Amino acid sequence: MRKLKMTLLKIALSVICILIGGSAFAADPWPNHPIKFVVGFGPGGANDLVARAVAEGVSKQLGQPVIVENKPGAGSVLGADYVAKSAPDGYTFYVSAAGGVVTIPMLRSNMPYKIDDLVPVGMMAVSPSIIVVNSDSPIQNFKDLLAKAKGKPGVTFATAGSGSTPHFVAEMLKMYAGGGNYEIIPYKSGSEGMFAVVSKQVDATSEASVVVLPQIEGGKLRPLASTWNKRITRLPNVPTTKELGYPNIFIGHWAGLFAPKGTSPEIISKMNGAIQAALDTNALKSRLIPQGIEPAPGSQADFIKFLNEERKRLQPIVKSANMKDE
Repeated sequence: MRKLKMTLLKIALSVICILIGGSAFAADPWPNHPIKFVVGFGPGGANDLVARAVAEGVSKQLGQPVIVENKPGAGSVLGADYVAKSAPDGYTFYVSAAGGVVTIPMLRSNMPYKIDDLVPVGMMAVSPSIIVVNSDSPIQNFKDLLAKAKGKPGVTFATAGSGSTPHFVAEMLKMYAGGGNYEIIPYKSGSEGMFAVVSKQVDATSEASVVVLPQIEGGKLRPLASTWNKRITRLPNVPTTKELGYPNIFIGHWAGLFAPKGTSPEIISKMNGAIQAALDTNALKSRLIPQGIEPAPGSQADFIKFLNEERKRLQPIVKSANMKDE
């Protein structure tokens, strides 16, 4: 009887081990439940548009819902901090613009997270910055803008505040286009700065293509140049500053994906692959390009290289212009 009990006990333990092992083996690999993309801005902006479009594409690639959650505040720092402090389990990612990971840390002495708390996953898209003037302006082209800046009273230039992309463009014009007088007039947002140009309160600004495109096509703004490294698909006749001989005037409103530090390299690699596959679909291209947003596929290594170059390139401008967080 004792031997029978021992035999039955061994059989029972074996069955339990098989069941446990089988359950572990049968467990779905990442991802096995919904993923969250956190956006550091409110709904409707360029980053939010990119996040929602890419989230839908990535969801189809991975077979799980990808939910976009907006956490605006402190120039996108609130959203970045939330993700930086999230569990590195592959279910929470940060959709960043330059601010949260490149420019704002240059402007602030104290940040709630470290740069390496967020691991680059991949670039997603860019909305090139377009230098614009009012359609009635005597400034017909980029050369005219530079000439006016060197005269009196110079050029009034709208920005979205200290350290914003329009602010960087204005400072780049000063540093790399022969100087001149650019009176920088800060507004609360890029949209407000753009409408200041439309209403002829200021001479010029440089804003995301997705923001200015409707006003350009509506005949209210005249585009002078794109500050990205290639022409925008929706505005093929607008030259780049590089083409015009000013390659150092280079900046765009880009969106990239980041994961909390400690996230598995395998998960990061798989997510990057899903992004690349999504960006290559006609469905995603047809959703982004008509709005003036260019898909920007690339590997994790490509994105890391881009970020390092951005920091190296923009830091001297921050120092020269004495940019500080407002």
